[in-house]
Amino acid sequence: MDYSLKKIRNIGFIAHIDAGKTTVTERILYYTGILHQIGEVHEGTATMDWMDQEKERGITITSAATTCFWKNNRINVIDTPGHVDFTVEVERSLRVLDGAVVIFCGVAGVEPQSETVWHQADKYNIPRIAFVNKLDRVGADIEYAVETIKSKLQPNSFLIQFPIFLDEKFVGVIDLVEQKSYLFNEEQLGIKFITKNWEETEKLLELNQLALKNAGMLRLALIEKLADYDENIFQKFVEEEKIFPEEIRAAIRKATLSCKFVPVLCGSALKNKALQMLLDAIVDYLPSPNDVPPIKAHKPGSDDVVEITPWGTKSFSALAFKTQIDSYVGKLTFIRAYSGRLNKGEYVLNVNNDKKERVTRILKMHANKSVNVDHISAGEISAVVGLDNTTSGNSITDKNHPYLLETIKFAEPVMSIAIESRTKEDEDNLKEILPRLLEDDPTYQLKEDKETGQTLISGMGELHLEILVNRLLSDFKVNVNVGKPRVNFKETISGEVTAKGILTRKIGSHGQFAEAEIKVEHHKVDRESAAQKTWFTNNTSEEEIPKQFIPAVVAGIRETAAGGLLTGNEVQDIKVTLTGGSYSEVDSSEVAFKIAGSIAFVNALRKAKTVLLEPIMEINIITPDAYLGKVINDLNSRRGRVTNVKEKESIKIIHGYVPLKETFGYSTNLRSVSQGRASYSMEFYRYEEIPENISKGIIEKMRGY
Repeated sequence: MDYSLKKIRNIGFIAHIDAGKTTVTERILYYTGILHQIGEVHEGTATMDWMDQEKERGITITSAATTCFWKNNRINVIDTPGHVDFTVEVERSLRVLDGAVVIFCGVAGVEPQSETVWHQADKYNIPRIAFVNKLDRVGADIEYAVETIKSKLQPNSFLIQFPIFLDEKFVGVIDLVEQKSYLFNEEQLGIKFITKNWEETEKLLELNQLALKNAGMLRLALIEKLADYDENIFQKFVEEEKIFPEEIRAAIRKATLSCKFVPVLCGSALKNKALQMLLDAIVDYLPSPNDVPPIKAHKPGSDDVVEITPWGTKSFSALAFKTQIDSYVGKLTFIRAYSGRLNKGEYVLNVNNDKKERVTRILKMHANKSVNVDHISAGEISAVVGLDNTTSGNSITDKNHPYLLETIKFAEPVMSIAIESRTKEDEDNLKEILPRLLEDDPTYQLKEDKETGQTLISGMGELHLEILVNRLLSDFKVNVNVGKPRVNFKETISGEVTAKGILTRKIGSHGQFAEAEIKVEHHKVDRESAAQKTWFTNNTSEEEIPKQFIPAVVAGIRETAAGGLLTGNEVQDIKVTLTGGSYSEVDSSEVAFKIAGSIAFVNALRKAKTVLLEPIMEINIITPDAYLGKVINDLNSRRGRVTNVKEKESIKIIHGYVPLKETFGYSTNLRSVSQGRASYSMEFYRYEEIPENISKGIIEKMRGY
């Protein structure tokens, strides 16, 4: 059945690890009739966590797509990971989604990865609603959770529901829009619930005056805030006229779509409470493809901007945002269609590599299961088979109407492991399978250690690399030896130097000549805006170096910057200026200037003071008050620095920074100093210079002294 665009919702569930995303997804699939039995993450039976590695660890590793239906609306859902090592899955999902549900733990409120995924959604201007989960847990505090959302993420976040606690047990919610309450019986799995009007709710809560008072005050504050976004609400509020629920819903939708307001709902997914209200909110407040601003694109070879809309652009255009190896159908490419319609069997153009490919199958996905369909239309998300030359971020369009859509930018890996095959057969299998696995996740990087001949795989963290190795061993039966994880250091220079690179060579009857003079200086590059970590400026004239040779000089410098002189790691945070040079009309070539650029850069590094950089992690530790001193002392011993300690009831929340190099084995050590009662989470912050006394030892070790 085809749904009109206004009846489609493309949404994702995003959150910190263990906030309950997958549990929420399982309940939604159950209440919409897609599942007939609820799967549980802790039992390894969750439908959306289909990988063996997910079932074993009880966490989401790869984003999973599915479709459900609610009140005659079609909801395409992507359940994303919460662990910091797998933020690529969140990044590429948000690139193609129209709205998001951000899930928070009712006890912890905003956690580190909550902030990361929120800012990822900010980058793509994704309207979102918040769902405060786990209100059944001891220590759950809705007011604390909302306060952290307001103070850390979006000050215009307002409750549109309020929890009902009877005898300190979470039993339901008050709908501040409808002025109704919903009471749930755990034994009925949330399928049946009692609805009470406002008068009945007041009687129910007459012994809980605080909840009643809060509900009334919150509704008034909500309406007052909505008056900032809606003229009708403003007029009625000023004139003290009655404001009807449908008017409030319309105002909430308008404010939410502006990305300047976030409605906050609450419930307990594990205890099956208030999930139907969340479904209503998804339909009522999150955008349809019709509500999303036009997609910006441009024609290949042109800077002219083209606006693509699902209602006004007839030719097919889509973005490939994820690839996945399926043991039955081969390579799956997940695409979001922005305009037109694609039928099974038709040819499309990969605009990024200018290759035509035939779509042999189109699939609607339900986690790792699929259903064949005949077409995909604007506003839909599907997986297709046949795009063997397509990777994440590629634009797929009608072959006669090519458009380049904005691609997806991925974070840099910060850790590596060395792997080597055990037999010749394993070596052959590794060469075939490894590139396919790495294509699924662009944050993995593959290179060969020139000194040892080992294969180095870089990733986002220990778990990220562990999952890859586990898949090689268990899924593809490739036997490999694996080295210990190592940190991905970087190199840079301090100060400013100039250097020359001259190539004069005789090859047979032909010569090769090029001369390039460069200035190299330290320059901190903004990773969000810079496409390259080496900035380049050309200050030469045509008489010194013709413009056709400039790209060759740049290529030589950038290739050389991939391996610095200290440790062979990438050189970054520098600016290179081409200040002079000379050429021969007979003997100069692009190859000659590429070599000259490389020589000049090497000479510059030899003259400059090169320093080593290391990845710094932002860390948050939750510990009982009794172990605060031991935890801080342990962090300090790892060159960590504490920036903030917050108190919440009997626990302390420590915020700080620590070098990634010092975090190996930290989980075990933290359990030891806190008798298993402390927990932590961390994510990449930035690269910083390593103290000289420590970098000297690292350099000597990496050089094999």
